[in-house]
Amino acid sequence: MSTQMTDRYIDLAERYSAHNYHPLPVVIEKAAGVWVHDPEGHKYMDMLAAYSAVNQGHCHPKILAALKKQAERVTLTSRAFHNDQFGPLCELLHDMTGYDKALLMNSGAEAVETAIKMARKWGYQKKGVAADRAEILVCAGNFHGRTTTIV
Repeated sequence: MSTQMTDRYIDLAERYSAHNYHPLPVVIEKAAGVWVHDPEGHKYMDMLAAYSAVNQGHCHPKILAALKKQAERVTLTSRAFHNDQFGPLCELLHDMTGYDKALLMNSGAEAVETAIKMARKWGYQKKGVAADRAEILVCAGNFHGRTTTIV
């Protein structure tokens, strides 16, 4: 089977995008559940799930319906404003976990950077670590994003 469309899409990405990733030579055109398909009709099981962002599978009907319903009301608000979904979500997370507060993030990099900041602050405030003397140990080989702290 020809790979003409796959080759074209890869060529365009190589030519016009910054090279911060080195993806496999597979182009995903459509997906449903755990299956993804390339332009030539090859079917692959998605074992990566967008770095766990789609553990529920691609195009789940209930999730699509919820996305559509919300997008028809408000597409997105920044944290510069309150909205009618954020508070109830934080309350639900409190009820589910028993924790006092929720701090929601957009990415693994943000979450890990925030955890490092919180650990440093805890060391200074609770353990009495001298100012600017905190040392944070992290594990090599983990991937949480591409920031200066996390790389």
